[in-house]
Amino acid sequence: MYAGRSGGQYSDQNWLRSFMFTLYGTSVLVVSYFPLFYSHLGFSSPQMGLLYSVGPLISILSNLFWSMMSDRLGTVRKIMALLLGGQLVTAIILARAADFSSVMLILSVFYFFYYPVFPLADTMAIKIAQRHGRNFIAIRVFGSLGYSFFALTIGYVLRALGPEYSVGICIVIVVTALLITIGLKDVKRSDSVPSPVSGETPVKPLKGGGLKEILFQKEVLWFFSCVFLLAIGYRMNEAFLTISLKGMHAGDEIIGWALLASALSEIPIFFLLSKYGDKFKELPLLAFASLMFALRFLFMSLAQEPGTVVAIQAMHSISFGIYYVTAVRYITRIIPDHLRATGMALFTVVWSSGAGLLSGTFGGLIYQDAGRIVFYMVATGFSVLAFIGFLSKHLMDVGGGADRPFRRRAKTPL
Repeated sequence: MYAGRSGGQYSDQNWLRSFMFTLYGTSVLVVSYFPLFYSHLGFSSPQMGLLYSVGPLISILSNLFWSMMSDRLGTVRKIMALLLGGQLVTAIILARAADFSSVMLILSVFYFFYYPVFPLADTMAIKIAQRHGRNFIAIRVFGSLGYSFFALTIGYVLRALGPEYSVGICIVIVVTALLITIGLKDVKRSDSVPSPVSGETPVKPLKGGGLKEILFQKEVLWFFSCVFLLAIGYRMNEAFLTISLKGMHAGDEIIGWALLASALSEIPIFFLLSKYGDKFKELPLLAFASLMFALRFLFMSLAQEPGTVVAIQAMHSISFGIYYVTAVRYITRIIPDHLRATGMALFTVVWSSGAGLLSGTFGGLIYQDAGRIVFYMVATGFSVLAFIGFLSKHLMDVGGGADRPFRRRAKTPL
């Protein structure tokens, strides 16, 4: 009996690990290789920035809609299969599009099905990990491994076939992920899930007034303001990294190595901070991560060779890796349990949707009109502002002037 249960447990997790591994292949394509497809079609930098920014705008509505559908139908697996089916159909249509208006329209529909898959997959991973007494990161790390694998292999494939095959590769990966959903064991998406870092007991979101209660607190507003500043620089780099490398005459395989360097570098940091991060205060760590982002973008403004960019990408570990784990932990400190789900939703909107919308449109104009060097200096400036914000908040806390809107809970091991 025990062996059978153990075998089912590992099968359950392995199907999900395979799904996470494959799913992040689409992320590689959409974020890093689709811009090469746009460039192949002859689109300008502002047009490519607009195509990038429409995704975060769509995600604000699509995440809410599909989350509600998942709750209403009581299933995660079926909703993810439906979303992948929508991606497949729109990707097939996108492969035949050529003019900007058509690509913009089709891509908007594609994004409607694309963005919600990732939080739903994380929800399933958290639930499966909780069911079997495992750490969420033990499953989520396969997403990073998949991102690393596809970042490298897709680069070599596109070098041989050409950027016009980007959407075709996306179709193959989506079909593979769709087939894997057949083996997934469904979980019911509750109204709340535990923190992916701390693994704490789920809490129910506030039905009314939660948003107002959070946003009216100075400490929370300060944090989200700093996150937004940092996110602008990060999303600018994310949107135009491949275009920058192409400007240095890098091959598609070099782009793959650059993406591989960033994806692999974050894995050990995730594990280290999940185990030892609670020994350090969050605000100094966030200030340090912001400073590392600033140095990373400053080095990008000075880089002249593709190989240098690959090395700079390894700084993803001490910038994004430290930032992400610490930011989620900080939210669990400043926002009480009954507002946790609302706080995490706001964090996602600020870091992904709001910053992505602004950085795509305004970043594309800077890149075309002022060039790569000024573009990355602007990103550096936003990171420096975030560093000042996090550090000054820490100094105010140390000086006894901190605002304490919510009573802090006891520390939770990560």
